[in-house]
Amino acid sequence: MSISISYQPTWLHQINPSFKLLTLTALFIGLLFVHNPNFLLYMITGIVVLYLFGTGHRWKVIGLIAIPLTIIFLSSSTTMIFFGEGEQTWFKFGLIHITEESFYRGIHLGLRSMVFGLLSLLFALTTRPVYLFYSTMQQLKLKPKYAYSFMAAIRMLPIIVEEFQTLRQALKVRGVQYSKGIKGMYEKVKLYAIPLLAQSIRRAHRIAVSMEAKQFSKNNKRTFYYHLGYTNKDLLFFLILVVWLIFSYVCSNQFTVFPVENVR
Repeated sequence: MSISISYQPTWLHQINPSFKLLTLTALFIGLLFVHNPNFLLYMITGIVVLYLFGTGHRWKVIGLIAIPLTIIFLSSSTTMIFFGEGEQTWFKFGLIHITEESFYRGIHLGLRSMVFGLLSLLFALTTRPVYLFYSTMQQLKLKPKYAYSFMAAIRMLPIIVEEFQTLRQALKVRGVQYSKGIKGMYEKVKLYAIPLLAQSIRRAHRIAVSMEAKQFSKNNKRTFYYHLGYTNKDLLFFLILVVWLIFSYVCSNQFTVFPVENVR
């Protein structure tokens, strides 16, 4: 089973995967200590521009992938808004208690979830897994036995999905009937889980033996089919993030959308 989404490569695809991973990880950690919703709002605007015009995917794909982000934003923000604590009450009915403090905390939580989700999508949509693992071996000095093991595991996922579909069709052809309720769910799990788990164990064992035969467990210097390095695109990506961080900080102080600067 082959799952592929067509896209047009952009300059974001040419960034070194390890550099992109480390840069976005540092940005993730830094944003954890930001409690100004205005800053997060301006950050989102810049990331959305990169997401819409820098990933190279079709608008339909971009829109479909963005739907879960919208759901996460609404669920995380409304939970805090409806059931948070505060002193300035805006609305109260039963368990629902909306206060000024809970409203801005909910907005902050939703914006933070949106930022993290957009950054994750930006990385996932512009990074090929093969290039990522090759880069970790070359730039981050990850041992090949670990990198190739991860690549083999990723390649197994579509095979497991295909086997699941084949098994489901085979059971349907044989006219297998299930009980109702919890017992029926248990029967389905038993019929599907055991064959899929057994096949996965056999396949993993064969891959491990093959890697052992090709001396992936040795620490000898290996050659690579793909050679990745640093380019001007890496510097451009870093400068864009730094400039936008400064821009977001200045705008969050000069052009405030929310009348709060710290929602802790």
